[in-house]
Amino acid sequence: MIGHNAPSLRHAAAAGIAALATLCLLPGALHAQAAAPAKASAGGKLVPLPIQLPKPMFEGTPQNLSVPNLQKPLGKAREPFLAPAGVTNVAKGKKVTSSDMEPVIGEIEQVTDGDKKGAEGSFVELGPGVQHVTVDLGAPHEVFAVLFWHFHKTPRVYFDVVVQLADDAEFKKNVRTIFNNDHDNTTGLGAGKDMNFVETSEGKLVDARGEKARFVRLHSRGNNANELNHFVEVEVFGRPAK
Repeated sequence: MIGHNAPSLRHAAAAGIAALATLCLLPGALHAQAAAPAKASAGGKLVPLPIQLPKPMFEGTPQNLSVPNLQKPLGKAREPFLAPAGVTNVAKGKKVTSSDMEPVIGEIEQVTDGDKKGAEGSFVELGPGVQHVTVDLGAPHEVFAVLFWHFHKTPRVYFDVVVQLADDAEFKKNVRTIFNNDHDNTTGLGAGKDMNFVETSEGKLVDARGEKARFVRLHSRGNNANELNHFVEVEVFGRPAK
């Protein structure tokens, strides 16, 4: 069940942008996150999320990735994602559990430790097959966006990526799916319509539309390079629910 009851803040009408800074890697290549000043809307002041991106690990646009339903690189910076003022990464340092609590490499705690570099020692490697990590925010929050990095040292595509929100750790209460590119329902969570994407230093940002939840779960099933699952970092941008 996909939560679309709340309006998307990402597409809120903008009053204007005074400046837009873009860091370009190479002409025609992928770009880093752009910065932008606050925007105003009828629903109150919206500002860009305070995203801090890691240094790019590779340059240029990935070529010859034989993956179906693959999203094309934008060729420019991702647009700033707008949310209410005061929204921060509420996942940093929070408790993480996993379907594989004995990783091949690293420790589960690294998923929310703030290290997004993607180099050796910065990621956790889970076993093959469908795996997931779950972040406990500690209390219900209004969640506006989930930003995550699987592995961005080299261009990769991770399969059957599903991002869900729930009120309980078992994901039985008020479960909402906010991203799903599992097109053939391999995970058993329903067939999704979202596209596959190439991992970059920008990470993958998913609009959560202000949904209220305490737990955030991210699934995957290997990648185009091997059958293992990797997580560098998961950030959840939100604020305590009223």
